Amino acid sequence: MVKYVLKRLGIILLTLIIIISITFFLMKLMPGSPLANAERLSDTQRQVIEAQYGLDKPLIVQYWNYLVNALQFNFGNSFQFQNQPVSTLIAQRIGPSAQLGIQALVFGIVAGIGLGAAAAVHRNTKTDTFLSILAVLGVSIPSFVFAALLQYYVGLKLNWLPIAGWEGFKFTILPTIALGMQPMATAARFIRTEMVDVMGSDYIELARAKGLSSNDIVWRHTLRNSLIPLVTLIGPMAVNLMTGSVVIEKIFAIPGIGGQFVSSILTNDYPLIMGTTIVYSMMLMVVLLITDILYGLIDPRIRLAN
Repeated sequence: MVKYVLKRLGIILLTLIIIISITFFLMKLMPGSPLANAERLSDTQRQVIEAQYGLDKPLIVQYWNYLVNALQFNFGNSFQFQNQPVSTLIAQRIGPSAQLGIQALVFGIVAGIGLGAAAAVHRNTKTDTFLSILAVLGVSIPSFVFAALLQYYVGLKLNWLPIAGWEGFKFTILPTIALGMQPMATAARFIRTEMVDVMGSDYIELARAKGLSSNDIVWRHTLRNSLIPLVTLIGPMAVNLMTGSVVIEKIFAIPGIGGQFVSSILTNDYPLIMGTTIVYSMMLMVVLLITDILYGLIDPRIRLAN
């Protein structure tokens, strides 16, 4: 296990270098510049600012300096936010985004497993039909629609929960549900399909012949074996939550990294764009590594390749 993790960490480092390189040169190919709208600046002032940010150096020198600094989590200073370090800006906002994403992922997976298992146990019944329709709606309807419905009915009509802000756990409930609906529906459909297939397996019939109770068969054999393929969906779910959280953060006025990333694109804030992209990439690669490790934890028969 240790050897495997070290090998994967080496791959993550190499992938990170490639991502930094591609992002850096793509930023240089983008039209416009952070100083494009600064019409009041004189040529001398422009030269001073370019020297301050190292933009007066040859491109290969700029790339090498940025690569070395980025691997030390130094992403330079923001053009947009008064020369503040990008790492500081990201650190200030990554907490709410990470909390929202983790809560939505946990909610979606746990609720999806429960709904999918219930649909599989009661397959071909009204319960199965209702839960299947619910899963289809969860996949089809965008998260911002759920957000608006939750804000109107739960927040305004019933006044159960706050509709916006980020001042405590109760403020996280509605955005978590809105963002977690799609992974919940995906997990429910996947678990239902896998459990129905597993229930028809020979070893399940053997377990019934041995006199095992229905609960033992469902929880110890059927559901456990159905969870293994579900682990592969955690990575894509995490990616969808990262991109989908930008809209949810705007709707619920959450001070996360998503809104900051959008504003940095509109203002050509290259250091902030690259820093956010690198952080997102690192989070994704860590999630994928955790996903692979979970295989061995869910089923000890699975061994990670050295």
